[in-house]
Amino acid sequence: MQSLLEIERLSVGFRTKRGFLQALHDVSLTIAPGETVCLVGESGSGKTVASKAVMRLVDYENGQIEGGRIALGGIDLTALTQSELRSLRGKRIAMIFQEPMAAFDPVYTIGYQLVETILRHERKTKAEAKAHAASLLARVGIPEPELRMKQYPGELSGGMLQRAMIALALSCGPELLIADEPTTALDVTIQAQILHLLQELKAEFGMSVLLITHDLGIAAQIADRIVVMYAGRIVEQATAAELFAQPHHPYTSGLLRSVATLDTEKGDRLYAIAGSIPSLGKLPEGCVFHPRCPHATDRCRAAPPPPVRRGDREAACWHADALIRDGALIAGAASEDARDFGASGDSARAEVSARVLREGAAGGGSTIVQPGQAVLTAQASTAQTAAAAPAGGTELFRVEDVRKYYPIKRGFPGRSRAFVRAVDGVSFSIREGETLGLVGESGSGKSTLGRLLLQLEPVTSGRVLFEGEDLTRLGASRLRQTRRHMQMIFQDPYGSLDPRWNVGDLVGEPLAVHHGLAGKEKKQRVEELLAAVGLDHGIISRHPHEFSGGQRQRIGIARAIALHPKFVLADEAVSALDVSVQAQVVNLLQDLQQKLGLTYLFIAHGLHVVRHISDRIAVMYLGRIVEIAPSRELFRRPAHPYTRALIDSIPHPDPRLRTEPAAIRGEIPSPARPPAGCRFHTRCPLATDRCRAESPDLLPLDGDRSVACHYPLA
Repeated sequence: MQSLLEIERLSVGFRTKRGFLQALHDVSLTIAPGETVCLVGESGSGKTVASKAVMRLVDYENGQIEGGRIALGGIDLTALTQSELRSLRGKRIAMIFQEPMAAFDPVYTIGYQLVETILRHERKTKAEAKAHAASLLARVGIPEPELRMKQYPGELSGGMLQRAMIALALSCGPELLIADEPTTALDVTIQAQILHLLQELKAEFGMSVLLITHDLGIAAQIADRIVVMYAGRIVEQATAAELFAQPHHPYTSGLLRSVATLDTEKGDRLYAIAGSIPSLGKLPEGCVFHPRCPHATDRCRAAPPPPVRRGDREAACWHADALIRDGALIAGAASEDARDFGASGDSARAEVSARVLREGAAGGGSTIVQPGQAVLTAQASTAQTAAAAPAGGTELFRVEDVRKYYPIKRGFPGRSRAFVRAVDGVSFSIREGETLGLVGESGSGKSTLGRLLLQLEPVTSGRVLFEGEDLTRLGASRLRQTRRHMQMIFQDPYGSLDPRWNVGDLVGEPLAVHHGLAGKEKKQRVEELLAAVGLDHGIISRHPHEFSGGQRQRIGIARAIALHPKFVLADEAVSALDVSVQAQVVNLLQDLQQKLGLTYLFIAHGLHVVRHISDRIAVMYLGRIVEIAPSRELFRRPAHPYTRALIDSIPHPDPRLRTEPAAIRGEIPSPARPPAGCRFHTRCPLATDRCRAESPDLLPLDGDRSVACHYPLA
């Protein structure tokens, strides 16, 4: 079969202040009609550069194609002018970007931008283009498409905006769709919806897909073939089944082993590839991976290995055959837990469905809670307080019926008639030395709850007790003293570090403010902290922009532990990192917890990582906690339908376990207008009249587990 896309020995470079940097070296790959090919690898591998080279967008970023050929359906894209390319972009080849807000012009409505694209490439009237745009929005699962067409990009949620961008990309029926990390910033539920949508649209439109991702679980579920890139070169390519069954390159093996799966236990160290990807200006001689490869020899250091074809697959490694024969290249394997878990989940859902049908009328006489009713001074119920109590261990934090309402200004200035209920009646405890994971979709209130614990924002009502002391009643001076024991690791390390300060100033600031350290004493302490997080003391005079994402996160961790805190809040601290760097940071956090006796609240949407690092997990939905349970128990026997749906949405990193995604219907409702009764009932397949009328309390279920559901699964 003739290939739709052919890339032959492509080399791309960029003109920079430091000179010319080559980003791609002799990259060759093909995509057949109707095929899905995934490009995987760490940040800096060249995945995005390769995709932009196909679109010839590198021309606008000081880049140029140094050699090679790119052909789409027999047309040599490298020989076309930008004017000629504009007639192909959108029509025959389209792209979905990682950040949807960057793809839309914020000053024009969604409908205007869709119609503009259609009219540019299709012979349609404006009325026909509008109708086509509305049908596309409906096709990608956006409700009320006519209304959404009148809205601006900033008025749509992340998941909805991503769907709108897919509609924009599909507006002219392209033959090739390039998707650059389309789900990286999305929750697992929205991610599952988007991936399922891409699969449906691929079959419906007969497209080929080039998907760029660093999530091997996504690649396992969606890819026909996988291409592994490292430092601007392709090191391996094979079918998904072949690559996951037996990698032929040490780098591929390292990536697969770095994935946290359902069989990784808390306390076990995650496998992590040593070191970090080299910069384009300092590429090593020989095989570019040899400085990080545990199997490197003098031959690897002397000359780069050529790609060697073995059947339908290809790998660039001098010792691939010997390493495979010796069993040194380990594949990532799906756990038996995952297989058992899926089967037990199906039977649990069937059992609960039958019970719901039997008990559906049980809540007929309950009080209906109106969504517009604001209760700012409610006290914790006995049931909630009991559910929050720990089964064992000393409490470090105790949260009692905490609420955070943000007023919405309407009518006359200063008059508040409605509230955004970001956190709405939450009670739980965190024990000394434990890691409590906190999961839920964006908009569920996780980050707001974390800020309330540290009193970075005042509570609307309720109490936050730290070692028995109510933080909500402390004055500014006393609160500042107490905050020495509570620190935070942020999601974006670059945004949390002042770019004008060097590492010594950044890590040493808490020491100067709280301990009065200066000079040699402060420098010595900073060097000790850097060593504790695996960084060399020689970086003390360098600035944040000179480091990789993983290194910047380590600097943020060093700053967080500078005062020997008792508690650390990690808010999406590893979500934006590559799988190998993520494993390094998770191992570091666990090591520091053991050495320093730290207590963590670990907020994340990567559920495999949360399961690995957490002792217990709290599941949050629309401002409330719906389930708390020990980590392993929660994954084996989720009691709340929402927890079940979150776990079902996780892509398994094994092509043998490809399943139809069990994505939750719709999106999380607005916290300004939460549904009456159980807040999840609008998306729950098991909801009854009782669920729609009566809000369930968070009650003890069994052992150390609590759940807020009228019909718990477990």
